[in-house]
Amino acid sequence: MILQSIKMAVKSILVNKMRAFLTMLGIIIGVMALVVLVSLVTSATSSVSDRISQMGNDLFTVSIRDDGGEPLKQDEIEALAANDSLGLTAPYLQSSGSVKQGTDTVRVSITGTNNAYFSIMGSTLAAGRLLLQPDLDNLAHVVVLSYEAAAALFAEVPISDICGQSIMLDGLPYQVVGVLAENESVTAGGMQSYSVYLPFTVTARTTGSSDVSSFYATAADPSQIEDAELTLNSWLSLRFGGDTDAYYVQSMATLSETLSSVQDTFALLLGGIAGISLLVGGIGIMNIMLVSVTERTREIGIRKAIGATRGSIMTQFLLEALVLCLIGCAIGILGSGIVLGIANMVALSGAEASGTTSATTYSFSGTVIVVAVVFSTVIGMVFGLYPANKAARMHPIEALRYE
Repeated sequence: MILQSIKMAVKSILVNKMRAFLTMLGIIIGVMALVVLVSLVTSATSSVSDRISQMGNDLFTVSIRDDGGEPLKQDEIEALAANDSLGLTAPYLQSSGSVKQGTDTVRVSITGTNNAYFSIMGSTLAAGRLLLQPDLDNLAHVVVLSYEAAAALFAEVPISDICGQSIMLDGLPYQVVGVLAENESVTAGGMQSYSVYLPFTVTARTTGSSDVSSFYATAADPSQIEDAELTLNSWLSLRFGGDTDAYYVQSMATLSETLSSVQDTFALLLGGIAGISLLVGGIGIMNIMLVSVTERTREIGIRKAIGATRGSIMTQFLLEALVLCLIGCAIGILGSGIVLGIANMVALSGAEASGTTSATTYSFSGTVIVVAVVFSTVIGMVFGLYPANKAARMHPIEALRYE
């Protein structure tokens, strides 16, 4: 009986194709909104989460808000690394400037730091070497270039031949000792785009300040992040006389948790908005089913006169509403795939235009598709129930008299 009812439902839908399509439009739009919006948010935040994970959850970023007239110094930060709970430490001082090489001038981000910085950031070399401790001790005018900066300044020179070349940074000569490999990580502390890296001591001298206002630290054991964070906070609290407002410690693990929470909140919010669209579509389904029941009153009377039960009549119209919703859901999911495909093409084109080698990939979220199907099924059952019940309760004699 169920199969026969489904066949009748499909036949009824095909008789009024345009009306059926317009009725399903609310479901189609609702499903597309649900699947596309949630998939976009999930894919984008997952991409950022993956890139943060590449940095490792054992990374801490420390910012000094108020040193109270007793600023941190480079040797204090380097001595902090001797603590058993902590791994690497790297002070960094950031500014901006202009690099000139031949007739080319490029505006760059300048970072003064030490060798540990590159290990913390997970950067690798394309050519040459990184900064060494003798560079800091001797205030050597050496520089490590980001891949993008090297390509812009030495467009005609092979990467392997850039090391040893000289550049002018804010009017001062520097020798290039290394070139970093391309880095796609969005959390690499500015280690992509036009960036140059100098010994911390050199940057401190050129800027006139040797104070450390920011530094990175890692946990010695990634499984003991809480111990490392406690040690770091205790050291800073002791250093600044118990003034916990003088500094701020941000844990990458905390950042990942916060991002995950934001992702869930956005997914629920967008899912709720899309759910409202589906409810509106359900009202359209109920409206057209009431019209269908009215149009087919005599058919209902004839079926009842020849022995059809209330249950069979109700099943027929309930399945018709359900089939309408599920067909609309299927079209919505197909349309979502097309939209996400276009989004991927746009993201890829943008990545190619900006010269990067990777782009965020937007894909279906299996969970949200299941939610869309289940929600569409519930919408069909709930909003089809009243018209189906109305049809089932018709008296056969009154139905046959209906004009």
